[in-house]
Amino acid sequence: MKAFKPLTKAEEEIMHVLWKLDKAFVKDIVDELPEPKPHYNTVSTIIKILSDKGFVAYESFGKSNRYYPLVKKEDYTKRSMKQFVKGYFEGSYSNMLSFFAREKNISIEELESILKELKNDNSKN
Repeated sequence: MKAFKPLTKAEEEIMHVLWKLDKAFVKDIVDELPEPKPHYNTVSTIIKILSDKGFVAYESFGKSNRYYPLVKKEDYTKRSMKQFVKGYFEGSYSNMLSFFAREKNISIEELESILKELKNDNSKN
């Protein structure tokens, strides 16, 4: 994934199914989606868009294609979070954590736990 290409909500939903299933036909993807299920053609169109964006590839079996993700969930999550923090918190994770602490969405204990985890991760590198 060269330049970050954010996905639409519908595209992300399809990617989550592919990340879960690893490889799937359109029918399998539709079956995994919540009610009300989108039409087969809608999912097929979104898969084509994901393929054009470089997120998905496929292998052909006659007239059917089995799709699989080219982008790892962890990589997409990391890039998405960086964009989110850049767009809403001036690129500062500290500003983001401060925001959640002020909004009472995260406790001091949770912050301390996060810091401890980060210190452990950094000491391994």
